[in-house]
Amino acid sequence: MSTSSATGRRRAVLCSLASGMLFSSVCACRGPAGNDALEAERAEAARNHVARPPDGTEIRLAGHGRRTALRAAKVLTATEAPPGWIDDAIVLVKDGRIEAVGPASTTSVPPGYELIDVGERWVMPGMIDLHTHVAGSESSNDINDMVLQTNEGLRASVAVVPGTELLRREVAAGITTVLFIPGSGTNIGGQGVLLKTGLPEFEAMRVRDPGSLKIAQGDNPTRWGYGMGRSMMNYHIRTQVKKGIAYAKQWHEFEHAGGSKPEIDPQFEVFRALFEKETQVSTHTQIYQLVLTTMTMLKGELGLDVYIDHGEWKGYLAAPVALRLGVNAICGPREIDAPAPPRVDTDGRIQSVSAGYQERGMTNVGFNTDAPVVPGEELPVQATVGVRYGFDGDQMQAVRGLTIVPAKTAGIAHRVGSIEVGKDADLIVIGGDPADPRNGVETVWIEGQRVYDAQEGRRW
Repeated sequence: MSTSSATGRRRAVLCSLASGMLFSSVCACRGPAGNDALEAERAEAARNHVARPPDGTEIRLAGHGRRTALRAAKVLTATEAPPGWIDDAIVLVKDGRIEAVGPASTTSVPPGYELIDVGERWVMPGMIDLHTHVAGSESSNDINDMVLQTNEGLRASVAVVPGTELLRREVAAGITTVLFIPGSGTNIGGQGVLLKTGLPEFEAMRVRDPGSLKIAQGDNPTRWGYGMGRSMMNYHIRTQVKKGIAYAKQWHEFEHAGGSKPEIDPQFEVFRALFEKETQVSTHTQIYQLVLTTMTMLKGELGLDVYIDHGEWKGYLAAPVALRLGVNAICGPREIDAPAPPRVDTDGRIQSVSAGYQERGMTNVGFNTDAPVVPGEELPVQATVGVRYGFDGDQMQAVRGLTIVPAKTAGIAHRVGSIEVGKDADLIVIGGDPADPRNGVETVWIEGQRVYDAQEGRRW
């Protein structure tokens, strides 16, 4: 993603300041005596990725009180167990969650449920985009604080604007969850936030905050100043991450072994979640050398959960290392490597980036848009391009790359990404395989609440 204009930079600086104030107000609840119970509850909520308001009461899902039964010619469950779909199936939804899913011949519809038969259409989980910049103001689609090269404390969540036109388009295309992240103007851009796209208020939208820590490698951060090279960028990243891990270890030891309570530092608070494996590093990284460095430094050396975000220009040559370290690849916005020797030599063919990882044994490969680089509503088309140029989608791998793979990668698969009992009822009705662009989205539910119907609103 390109860096922002001077106006955008000033706005991002204000966001950074606001994030510091927000951290201060949140963290102030940890310290005073008498708040231990609330602090413990918040810690437990964070570990389970459950959003709760300040008074500690649980948020009800959007579809609370609704009971629906969907019958379809095919339900794409996107589960780990093959084949990942059920023909002529029923999905029961109660209070915003999946209550049951199975063949229509053996799954009865209880009394009081609204039965919706979608005929020959398919039902599948809502799609997930782990790289977007368009959940905020439409006049500024990139958040870059360009004062410092590392900005761990900046939070994209303070810039979220519910219900924008760009988010409505994504809903109409079946994208129900996104990771809204800062741009790549600096090596550490700040914290992303995971959001439900079609809900009206931030507290309802929020799936997890922080959704990730954005780290950027490659050409974009080199524009920051004084001849930034890769060695200096690696130095910045490694140095700051080590400081953050040291800070997180102090808190971990305090919470588990007692001792003196550390001072709260808003800049490094995100590392507590990273250290406890409650969030991940999403890394703007491409080209073999950078992808290799990302994995070996952040995962192999420093022990943080990280995934490849971008991965183009022969980054897939590092797939054997990714497999060894357990690193997933979320490919985009460029879904192909076109022949451009000597930098990209594909022996004359157009190479699918996602197929490059898949051909080398990786099964956890997904897609993103880097919206607005590719419009967010074109996420399924990213899978289309991958399949067109070599990604094997015969067993619905493309569907998995749009749903359960990004959910697992972001650590939210306990809530979204597949149609399984207990998960959020984020569902779409579609004409067929989403990797076939001829198939349009008909209806979208988020947490059991209908948020889009093609009969009532225009298609994207």
